[in-house]
Amino acid sequence: MDIQQLLGYFGALLIGVVLGLVGGGGSILTVPILVYLMFINPVTATAYSLFIVGVSAFVGAIRNIQKGLVDFKTAIVFAIPAFIAVYTTRRYLMPAIPEELFSIDSFIMTKNIAIMLFFALIMLVASISMIRNKRSDLDEETVITYNFPLIIIEGIVVGVLTGIVGAGGGFLIIPALVLLAKLPMKKAVATSLLIIAIKSLIGFIGDVENLEIDWSFLLTFTGLSIIGIFLGIYLSKFIEGKKLKKGFGWFVLLMAVYILWKELS
Repeated sequence: MDIQQLLGYFGALLIGVVLGLVGGGGSILTVPILVYLMFINPVTATAYSLFIVGVSAFVGAIRNIQKGLVDFKTAIVFAIPAFIAVYTTRRYLMPAIPEELFSIDSFIMTKNIAIMLFFALIMLVASISMIRNKRSDLDEETVITYNFPLIIIEGIVVGVLTGIVGAGGGFLIIPALVLLAKLPMKKAVATSLLIIAIKSLIGFIGDVENLEIDWSFLLTFTGLSIIGIFLGIYLSKFIEGKKLKKGFGWFVLLMAVYILWKELS
């Protein structure tokens, strides 16, 4: 095992620690770690990321269910269009994208480069969301109401984005739950983890039918992420997650710029 692979496995632990400390965002590191440290091609990396993100989110969701923070009705309303969209994207849309999209002079835009560039743009949006972090909480007694058409549309959009880049999309789901379902922030964060778990794991099923999965590697990487989650939860007793979130946002921004530079150069 070389030094880059060791760094990759350390990255798996780091993903979990960030999820445990901050409550989200760590999954956005999964694809860059798999691609640049473990040398896995982007299509397979986004598939593996769905499994890793799905299992990690499910672990967090179980803890939130035990605390009574998950709103199941909202989760179901949002998750159904999301998991249909993510499964369809992974099963049919991704295999249909040609390996070479277009060329300009000597530069060829391949499917793999396009995926990483799109992923970098999603990272930019996520980083700005984490850096600004101006969410206002709602009263815990606020009556939960549903804007069903918008929730369904948002679910489809998040499902397609998740299917393409393999990230959880919590930075899109949480504001949607607060604005469209009037969920208090704590419940929105908790409910988003269950939605992420459902749609990511169902999206991964679409890949099982198309890709050859290295289960021993995938389960090892996922196991390290789960250990990281519990380590992060323990560390959160001593470190305030909100302060870390802004710093992590800047780190994600730098990662996005690095990916754009690496793929375009």
